[in-house]
Amino acid sequence: MKNHFGDKVYISWKSFLLKQAGDTPDRAKFVRYSQGWESIHNQEKRTEFRPWEGDNDPPSGSLPAQIAHKLVSELWPEKAMLMHYRLLEAYFSENRTISDWGVLTELVSEIDADSSEFLVMLNERKNDLTNLVIKEHNEAVNQGVTAVPTVLINHVLPVPGAQESETYINWIERIIERERSS
Repeated sequence: MKNHFGDKVYISWKSFLLKQAGDTPDRAKFVRYSQGWESIHNQEKRTEFRPWEGDNDPPSGSLPAQIAHKLVSELWPEKAMLMHYRLLEAYFSENRTISDWGVLTELVSEIDADSSEFLVMLNERKNDLTNLVIKEHNEAVNQGVTAVPTVLINHVLPVPGAQESETYINWIERIIERERSS
């Protein structure tokens, strides 16, 4: 969207916990669940989704990945989107356990950020970042968000679920046009 609209839009990424911390999900059920990812790939060809396979355990929750992204955003704002995409790729395409701090630290290295600094700051900031992620999650729930992704356009128009880029472009263009005419 940023490439299409430039400075006409402001994007603020917020956390939403799909799965709060817990036990590693039943592998067979998770593999069946992940087979649905192929339909997402059919909607958005620029992405690669591979049903879960291999030896890696499915993630036990989404909180560690959210914390890692928040910390990268604080330490290296210019790498925030790179980490965002790297997390998606690691989970959906590479079937890596993105609830594992070792994996998350590897991802930090893979975006050319200092993994040692990441670990030191994680130790200092983990509690605060955990509270921030949970606060953002609760705010989303209070706004009626139940799906990921959900895009809240202009603070009022929620667009739930994965959509083709053109859907977002159409909505945003309508809002920009309305604001121009009023």
